[in-house]
Amino acid sequence: MNREILVLVDALAHEKNVDREIVFGALETALASATKKRFEDEVDVRVSIDRDSGEYRSFRVWTVVEDNDHEEPSRQIAMTDVADYDANLKLGDTWEVELEPIEFGRIGAQAAKQVILQRIRDAEREQSLNDFLQRREHIVSGTIKRIERGSAIIEINGKLEALLPREHMIPKENLRVGDRTKAFLLRIDRLGRGPMLVLSRTVPEFMAKLFELEVPEIENNLIELKGVARDPGMRAKIAVKSNDPRVDPQGTCIGVRGSRVNAVSNELAGERVDIVLWSHDPAQFVINALSPAEVTSIIIDEDNHSMDVVVDEDNLAMAIGRGGQNVKLASELSGWKLNIMTVDQAEQKHQEEFDGVRQMFAQALDVDDDVADVLVQEGFTTLEEVAYVPLNEMLEIEAFDEQTVNELRSRARDALLTRAIALEEKLEHQTEELKSLEGMNAELAAKLAENEIRTRDDLAELAVDELMEMTGIDEEAAKQLIMKAREHWFA
Repeated sequence: MNREILVLVDALAHEKNVDREIVFGALETALASATKKRFEDEVDVRVSIDRDSGEYRSFRVWTVVEDNDHEEPSRQIAMTDVADYDANLKLGDTWEVELEPIEFGRIGAQAAKQVILQRIRDAEREQSLNDFLQRREHIVSGTIKRIERGSAIIEINGKLEALLPREHMIPKENLRVGDRTKAFLLRIDRLGRGPMLVLSRTVPEFMAKLFELEVPEIENNLIELKGVARDPGMRAKIAVKSNDPRVDPQGTCIGVRGSRVNAVSNELAGERVDIVLWSHDPAQFVINALSPAEVTSIIIDEDNHSMDVVVDEDNLAMAIGRGGQNVKLASELSGWKLNIMTVDQAEQKHQEEFDGVRQMFAQALDVDDDVADVLVQEGFTTLEEVAYVPLNEMLEIEAFDEQTVNELRSRARDALLTRAIALEEKLEHQTEELKSLEGMNAELAAKLAENEIRTRDDLAELAVDELMEMTGIDEEAAKQLIMKAREHWFA
């Protein structure tokens, strides 16, 4: 009988292409499961098979626990009791008593077979997964085996199953059982039934990898993909850069008569792809990304990481795109917040900003409009600049003499000091609950204080756009901060 076990292990290991140790482990589990059926209570059993002789031994196992945790006598033994059997045992150790092995032929054959085959299937799946991962493939190709609740189960090479969730399918794409499809390997979930590959057809990385497959110059590093932005199934933009001056990155990615870009587009349910030339200059990159719309001028706001993009009336609709699609993709691709406006709108905004800064200087420095106009025209926008810009730079302004410059600098510093004292007083009136809120910092607290936001409830009652306007933080940060402020309402 012992020899039969060794023959069985070798046969299964060879047939299923798995390690002998996997089969031994499955067989030990099956024997242990059959041995447990001798007992009415739920017990722990361990079976050990000698890998050379095929002999096997069975042991009943108890876990050593504290006396007051001794809740399952059939599987646990109290610390004080175990001392009578083995004084060296400690908490968490196991105490074993050897059992008479059951006859191999008396095992519930069907149950044992199921356990062994399930273990081997798991091992095969794990081995297939490891083989797949060793190839470092990012694009997965397979056949749709079934549809479950809108998500597709894809069979890969007849051995692995992958999940394509509904939210990672291209909208309006009609995938059916039996179709072959490609997707990007998003992650691997370790579930009770074994590892599950989770795929996506909507992430930007999928398009990037498809272009790598279609354009050998990318794999050879002659062309570099600098970014991808997608509206899945509708439109996408990719930024490309040539590492060889002899290679045209846009033409190469488009291919002869559009063959390369069309191959990618067809795989993505007809998604239209714009090939954008990347540039070190952010403004030029945005101009390229907004193509085919023609840009008149761009005003960069480094502090808010945004750009005002000025176009004429004829290009306004094209720059924005259907439903804002073009400007949205250009913004994602460039990483800048883009504000599209006409020439008239840009002039109006510029005038409003000019008037606002001029009024601020007139009030804070107690000067007339002419002096304030000169400061704005010379590029000054804040009191800090007037107070601390090097003296020789201000003396270069033809309209000001040295006495005027010194007076302006003195008034600016006084105004800043007055503002700081007033802000400190407002901060003192803010509650500790607001100041210690998760996500709050000194700069945010100061901006809120300037807008008379003193308590956690004051912050909680704000709308997201109000908080963004007050503080300059992005929408996601504003949402999180407001939700934190509201948490105590639902506690």
